[in-house]
Amino acid sequence: MGLLSDKQKNGGDKYVVGGLRNLVRRKQVDSRHTKSSSSSGSGQHQLAKALAVPHLIAIGLGSTIGSGVYILVGTVAREHSGPALTLSFLIAGIAAGLSAFCYAELASRCPSAGSAYHYSYICIGEAVAWLIGWALMLEYAIGSSAVVRGISPNLALLFGGPNSLPSFISRQTIPGFGIVVDPCAAILVLVVTGLLCLGIKESTFVQGIVTSVNICALIFIIVTGGYLGFKTGWHGYELPSGYFPFGAEGMLAGASTVFFAYTGFDSVTSTAEEVKNPQRDLPIGIGFALSICCTLYMLVSAVIVGLVPYYAMDPDTPISSAFASRGIKWAAYVITIGSCTALCSSMMGSILPQSRILMAMSRDGLLPSFFSDVNKCTQVPVKSTVVTGLLAGILAFFMDVEQLSGMVSLGTLLAYTMVAISVLILRYVPPDEVPLPASFQEAINSVSLQHTISYSPGDICVEDTKVYAITPEKLPLLVKKEAPIGDHQHFLHIQCTLGSTLGGIGGVLLLSGAILLVCIDQDDARHDFGHTGGFICPFVPLLPIACILINVYLLVNLSAATWTRVSIWLLLALLVYVFYGRIHSPLQHAVYVPAAHVDEIYETSKSQS
Repeated sequence: MGLLSDKQKNGGDKYVVGGLRNLVRRKQVDSRHTKSSSSSGSGQHQLAKALAVPHLIAIGLGSTIGSGVYILVGTVAREHSGPALTLSFLIAGIAAGLSAFCYAELASRCPSAGSAYHYSYICIGEAVAWLIGWALMLEYAIGSSAVVRGISPNLALLFGGPNSLPSFISRQTIPGFGIVVDPCAAILVLVVTGLLCLGIKESTFVQGIVTSVNICALIFIIVTGGYLGFKTGWHGYELPSGYFPFGAEGMLAGASTVFFAYTGFDSVTSTAEEVKNPQRDLPIGIGFALSICCTLYMLVSAVIVGLVPYYAMDPDTPISSAFASRGIKWAAYVITIGSCTALCSSMMGSILPQSRILMAMSRDGLLPSFFSDVNKCTQVPVKSTVVTGLLAGILAFFMDVEQLSGMVSLGTLLAYTMVAISVLILRYVPPDEVPLPASFQEAINSVSLQHTISYSPGDICVEDTKVYAITPEKLPLLVKKEAPIGDHQHFLHIQCTLGSTLGGIGGVLLLSGAILLVCIDQDDARHDFGHTGGFICPFVPLLPIACILINVYLLVNLSAATWTRVSIWLLLALLVYVFYGRIHSPLQHAVYVPAAHVDEIYETSKSQS
C-alpha cells in the first residue's frame, strides 16, 4: 500500500495525513556519503577524530561520579536500605547496565554526535527525536548548573568555614529580591566552557586529571575506612535488626534512589563522532566506565555503613562524620577535595554533550545553522559550546536549581527508554529506506530506469507531491514509500512506541509483548543496518524490555511537580517544532529510496556531476 491513500489522491485530508507522516519520518544513518556531501556542500569542518578508550573512560567516569556518592550513602541508608546499601548500589548498577548495553549497540551502529536524540531520529521518528533532544538539553543545562552551585560551599570548607571565601566570589543575596547569586559558580562554568572550546583532546585530558583526583579520594575512603573497620570493628553491621532493617522492599527502594548516581555514562556516546575507532572503543569505554563506577560505589557504601550504624549517619556529610567519629577529622579535607573535583568533572560532562546535541539538531535542520559550525582550528563546535556555557552560567549565577533536579532524572529516563525502544525497532522493523535530497532526483531517475521491477503509483514516497510527483512513464521503479510492514511487525512498532508513555499500563503491554517478541524471528535486515562489526546487545528482546520496564517504573515514581515542569518545557518544544523545526527539516522534501540502491545512486550522481 503506497503513501498516497485514495483520499489523498482525490485531494481529501491531504495535509492532515502529510502532517502526521512528518512526525515519523526518519533520517539516514550517517555514512561516508552523507558526511562527504555535507562537508563539501556546506563548507563545514568535521569534528576531530582524537578520542580513544582512555579518553572515553575519563569522560564516562567524570560525568557519572558526581557529588551524589558523597551524600546519597547517608540519606539512602537512613531512610531505605540500612546496611544493605551495598546491594542497592549493585542492583542499580545492573539496571543502568541494561541501558548501557542498548547504548553500546546503537553507538557502534550509528557513531555520530547526538546520542539518544540521534538514535531516536533514525529508528523512531523526527517528532520523538525532537522532544528527546529538548529533554536532554534541559537535563544537561539544569544538571551542570545544579552541580556547580555545590562547589562554593565545599571550597569555603577548604578555606576554613562557610564564609571564608573572598567576597567577590562568595554567595551574596540581592537586597529586595531575595535572590542568592553565586559568582564562583558562574566563573567556574565560564572557565570550563573556555577549556572545552580549546579542543576535545585537551579538555578530555584535563577532565581525566580532575577525575583521577576524585577517584584517589574515593580510594582513600575505601582503604582508610576499611583499615578502621578491621581495627575497631564493623559496628554498623552488628545490629539487632540485621542486614535488612527495612526489608527487601527498602533495599529496592534504595536502589531506585541511587540509580540516578549512575546517570552520565550516556555522555560517552555523545562524542561518538570524535572517536578514532567507534565500533571497538565506544562499547569498551561505556562498559569500563560503568563497571568502575559500580565497584567504587559499592566499596564506599560497604565501608561507611560498616563504620557507623545507619540510623546514626549524618544525612548531609555521611562520610566526613563517619571518619570524625573514629577520630580522623582531617579526613574531611580529603573528602571535600574529592567532592569539589567530582562536581567540576560532572559539570564538564554536562556541558560537553549538550553542545554536541545542539550541533546535531542544527545539522539536521531542526535548529538554526549557527549551532552546527565547527571551528577550523580546534575542530569543536565552538558556537554551540559557548551558548551552552552561557546558559549554564546564567542559571548557576541566579537560580537555586536544586528544586529542579528531578527534571534531570526525568530527561535521563526518557532518553534511556527511547534508546531501548530503538534497539527493538532496529531488530524487528529496521528502517530499509533512505531519504535523499532533491538534488539526487536525476540520479534516482537514471538508476530507476536500469531496473525492471514493476511500478505502481502507490510506490512513490514523497514529502511534497507538488515537487516530486513522478509519472509512470518517467520513473518505472525506484522511489517508493516505506515497505509494507506485516501486521505483527506493525503491532510491535506501535506497542514499543506506546511503552514509553503509558506508565503502568505500558508495563503490562511490554510484559505481554515480551512473550510475543520471543516467539517472532528478528528481521534479517538488521545485519545490514548502519555500521557493522561493532557491539551487539545480548538477550534481545528480553534485555531492552527489562530496561523499559525499569525506566517506566522510575518515571511513574517521580513527583507530579517534576512532570508538570517537564511537560511545560516539552509543550514549548512542540510549538517550536511545529513553527520552525518541521518546516526547516531537510526531510520536508526528501525522496525515500530502498537502502540497497543508495550506493548506486551516489555513484551515478558523481558521474553526472
